[in-house]
Amino acid sequence: MAAVAGIMGLGLIWLRQPPLVGFILAGVALGPTGFGVIPESESVNLLAEMGVLVLLFFIGMELSLRAFVLTLRQALLVAGGQITAALIVAILIGLGLGIGLAESVILGFIIAMSSTVVAMKMLDDMGVLRGEEGRIAVGVLIAQDIAVVPMLIFVSSFGSGDIDFAAVTLKVVIAVAFLGGLLWWLGRRGKLRVPFAEQIENKVEILALGSLALCFSAAAISGVAGLSPVYGAFVAGILIGNSTLRSRIIPVIEPIQSVLLVVFFLSIGLLMDLRFIWDNLLLVVAASLAVIAAKSILNIALLRLTGSSEQTALVAGLSMAQIGEFSFVLAAAGLSAAALSGDAYRLAIAVTAISLLISPLWANLMRRVERVATAGLTSYRSALMEAYATEIGEMQRGRQAVDRAVFHARLRYRAARLALYHRRAEKAKQAEADDANISAEQPEKEKTGEAAQ
Repeated sequence: MAAVAGIMGLGLIWLRQPPLVGFILAGVALGPTGFGVIPESESVNLLAEMGVLVLLFFIGMELSLRAFVLTLRQALLVAGGQITAALIVAILIGLGLGIGLAESVILGFIIAMSSTVVAMKMLDDMGVLRGEEGRIAVGVLIAQDIAVVPMLIFVSSFGSGDIDFAAVTLKVVIAVAFLGGLLWWLGRRGKLRVPFAEQIENKVEILALGSLALCFSAAAISGVAGLSPVYGAFVAGILIGNSTLRSRIIPVIEPIQSVLLVVFFLSIGLLMDLRFIWDNLLLVVAASLAVIAAKSILNIALLRLTGSSEQTALVAGLSMAQIGEFSFVLAAAGLSAAALSGDAYRLAIAVTAISLLISPLWANLMRRVERVATAGLTSYRSALMEAYATEIGEMQRGRQAVDRAVFHARLRYRAARLALYHRRAEKAKQAEADDANISAEQPEKEKTGEAAQ
């Protein structure tokens, strides 16, 4: 499994795509509806859940309070607009199709999320992760990641039959208030001092075990308290990220987080039901394209309304057009709470995975369209040449390389034929000389024989 995932990841890197797409494809190929090499396994699902916890723990550690505060207003407005619009659309579709309120709300939550991993990778490949586009997009993505916590609290409460909205709202208010108070308190003071920090700061194994123990302990406490386990993992990450050991722990945890994240995306591929996708191919493809297009338009509009420039809104908005990895967590939580039907769950998984797969291609296409539109071109020929200038240049360089290779091959072929001709001519001359010598020696032998007689 690890070997196939590594090969697929390297292949996608070679194609200049996020490697996680390769991990998903590896899971699809090896999964029960693919070649059936790996059946559905509880251990794989457990590792995937651990990967989600460590991912939120790592996001909490890397959260820069100062940078987040700078984009706080816009990030909250955009993330809130995304969630609100997704909920409205999902509820309206649910009313039209006769779907229950709980299932519609879960589908709205799923659609609203964007992928932090994919978006940051795309922004990094564009070279704008540290620029204005990256700063705003990361702020919105962090706001979404924080919103996952109350969403999971809601989704987990939907499985209890009659939903006690007052109790659910109270849980969400407590969780958000505690998180907001923690961020405010950490922003007003310096780094937290960890006991025995000087003794353990160079002990890699202690740092790894201690930080993971804190992550999973906080997740367990949060789960027992009726909140989502990822909430506790995120809070633990924020505490570690604002401690004196942050710079020591991040390099230690990052490889573990990367491995668990690979397992998480592999598990996504394992969850994809190829038979369901094939039987409902038109629905899945149409839903995937509709979600990506709608999220692109909505993201760009919200970013423009909150003060971003056209270029910033375009790049940041397109980077968040896909459905995110936490949507799988929300879908799984809805299924386990019996609030999401099996078909709706399979559709959500398929649409989310496909949106992750085609998101880099979509962003590339939209950037080409924007480049053509701003160039003021009128003919299709000039528009295509402008949009695909890079590929055309690569093809021209490739054709020149092929022409040079063919030219040199022809020279070598002609040289080889000339050498073969000379070799054959020399052999023919040598054969004629040998025949002449034999003809000259034959009379001498006959004369010698007659004299002997």
